[in-house]
Amino acid sequence: MTRRSLWLATLVATFFGTACGAQSGSDQSGSDLVISSDPELARIAGEILPDIAARSGMELTRPVRLEVRTAEELERYILSKLDEDLPAEDAQDRVDLYGLLGLVDPDLDLRALLVELYSEQVAGFYEPDSTAFFIIEGQQEGALRPLLAHELVHAVQDQSADLSALTDPDVGNDRASAAMAVIEGQATLVMLEYMTEQMTGQSVDLADIQNFAEQVRPTLEMTAQFPAMARAPRVIRESLLFPYVEGAIYLHHRWADGDRASPFDTGMPVSTEQILAPEQQPPLKLTIEVAGADTVMTDELGRLELGIFAEDVLGAPDAPFLTGWNGDRFALVEGAGGMRSLVYAVTWDGRADHDDFEARVRSAADALGGPVEVSFTEVDGRVVSILWVGTPAAVQVSLTEPS
Repeated sequence: MTRRSLWLATLVATFFGTACGAQSGSDQSGSDLVISSDPELARIAGEILPDIAARSGMELTRPVRLEVRTAEELERYILSKLDEDLPAEDAQDRVDLYGLLGLVDPDLDLRALLVELYSEQVAGFYEPDSTAFFIIEGQQEGALRPLLAHELVHAVQDQSADLSALTDPDVGNDRASAAMAVIEGQATLVMLEYMTEQMTGQSVDLADIQNFAEQVRPTLEMTAQFPAMARAPRVIRESLLFPYVEGAIYLHHRWADGDRASPFDTGMPVSTEQILAPEQQPPLKLTIEVAGADTVMTDELGRLELGIFAEDVLGAPDAPFLTGWNGDRFALVEGAGGMRSLVYAVTWDGRADHDDFEARVRSAADALGGPVEVSFTEVDGRVVSILWVGTPAAVQVSLTEPS
């Protein structure tokens, strides 16, 4: 999935609905910290901003620009960002990848689906390139405050870290997804705490909540009930929900450990595995070279998407090999006649993980998008599985320690 096309804001704003107007908020004014052509919007945002910055553990160093956009302007923005971040050729490459893995229909129109998803879900977004955030006109008053609370966290984040660099596709799919989880998870958690306090009229520290994941996950996953989201293939739906749901849970672990400092200063996770299991070490980096075919696209699949593959295609959501994952790389290649194939290399903690992976892939081979071959090799003493979907060719794998 593209990671930079939009900073989705209000997958969470709908959770509070019109119940959010109970409290008027802090009397502290931050209106001089908000620049907007809408005085009322500037007033509300200025009232929220100092509190949000303090809860985020980051310093607000300059004013924030806030404007209103129409639904038509949002649609034009979505299309322009997709043209920039996911042109039609790249979208087809991604569909071919997921199609060979059995995760999507090979005829999926990914760009059309993303336009529908974003148009359905987005009520506001932060744009790092312009250091401004925008809300879509016509928001109900009860939904405006949580929307602003979430987006203002992004504005504060962008004054402490280079959000675009953290999620640049060049860092790799898995690392960019982990960064998105930190970015959106913090904004979601701060928003939840702020709005809970607003509704109850009492001081709230979400770090004190026991079993936070069990309580918050069903609420945050409510957005999957929206029509376009519900129809989306699970790999796309989960990649959109993951930063909000698992990101908030990850940040709650840090808060519960007494760490409310900026998550961008130290300890940034570099893998979705470290979001799901913070105690894990960074994975190895893999490179793959394929002989006799042109590489169309190469990237990491990552622990998140491997888990979706295990559940949806292999029918093994709790497969033992998932805990042994230690890094991966795929290459979508094109051979004679334009036929496309996929090679997926993944390194494990041990041979038993490969054996488990191979057995499950072979038993589910008919669910993948082409002929399947699975083998293993050892690279620098590490066990590496090689999965081919399509026409196999000679492949060379190398490993490096994470940076």
